[in-house]
Amino acid sequence: MSSKDVRVVLCTCPADDASRIARTVLEERLVACVNVVSGVKSLYWWNGGVQEDTESLLVLKTPSACYPSLEQRLQEIHPYDVPEVLSLDVAAGAETYISWVADSARC
Repeated sequence: MSSKDVRVVLCTCPADDASRIARTVLEERLVACVNVVSGVKSLYWWNGGVQEDTESLLVLKTPSACYPSLEQRLQEIHPYDVPEVLSLDVAAGAETYISWVADSARC
């Protein structure tokens, strides 16, 4: 597997939901790893005005083949009407880590 076969997915969520969402996608083997970054201040347009919230940022690592299932599952379990789900290309990475991601997730 090459680094191009791995995705880093960003997803913000309410702090109270971060562990639940992370554990769900981990237990379902849609990801190899989730980092939960607490205390993220988010400012964004919503319902015609600027909103400001403190959220958690989930940084999820998954094989590219698992991304469609991961995106669908995040949409299902996320409390927001329009959750942030952004998939980023991995240009390079340690071969051992890339292999571990491939071996850890099942889709």
